[in-house]
Amino acid sequence: MHILDQIIADKHKEVALKKSLIPETQLEASVLFDRTVYSLSQNLKNSPTGIIAEHKRRSPSKAVINTSYTVEDVVKSYEIAGASGISVLTDGKYFGGSLDDLVLARASVGLPLLRKEFIIDPYQILEAKAYGADVILLIAAVLSRAEIKTLSEFAQQIGLEVLLEIHNEAELEKSLMPSLNMIGVNNRNLKTFEVNLEYSKTLADRIPDDFVKISESGISTTTAVKDLRNYGYQGFLIGENFMKSNDLGNSIKNFINQLAE
Repeated sequence: MHILDQIIADKHKEVALKKSLIPETQLEASVLFDRTVYSLSQNLKNSPTGIIAEHKRRSPSKAVINTSYTVEDVVKSYEIAGASGISVLTDGKYFGGSLDDLVLARASVGLPLLRKEFIIDPYQILEAKAYGADVILLIAAVLSRAEIKTLSEFAQQIGLEVLLEIHNEAELEKSLMPSLNMIGVNNRNLKTFEVNLEYSKTLADRIPDDFVKISESGISTTTAVKDLRNYGYQGFLIGENFMKSNDLGNSIKNFINQLAE
């Protein structure tokens, strides 16, 4: 079994347990549920840099990346440096995240927050809204077209934006629909964890201009960002490159300043 298959199998169990403990009505009663959300897609369209900076403690491919920073320190550093949005990993078992991280991030910054999660059920979208997210991630590799339609339309219905992640042309073709705001190309193969920026370049022309294009994973230099801009990308999701730094604040500030030059 590939790691992605194992993650999804575990996620089904996790969601079933959560549903049995916390009813949807309780999520909908959250003080954050009715807040006005921030638009990541608009931020990216208007940004000179397009950086979506990620809070990420660890991953299946890299084990521990950095556990010494607090969520507040990380996201405030990202906001001060000029990030367009922030991605917060909420998977616990494989990435060391939690919904508490999302709440802490929401209390700390005024930027759009992406709930980075393996979403398989509308319940998780309600969670995202209740805990302060503005955007949800849907991963084409683990969802059917019907599931993408149901989940993305539900997210739009409750006021959240949708980032659809693809890795190849087949996933793109099955996923295109009006209920998506952004399409992200993951440069990391989720089954082998191999990283190659050519995935973004190859798929760029096949993504309609109706959607904001985002390149995800494996981006570590400003040269790579500038190169990908030439292919129509307006957003660049970067986590590990910033999180592994011993001086996170200056690391992201210098990165963004170089892009803005």
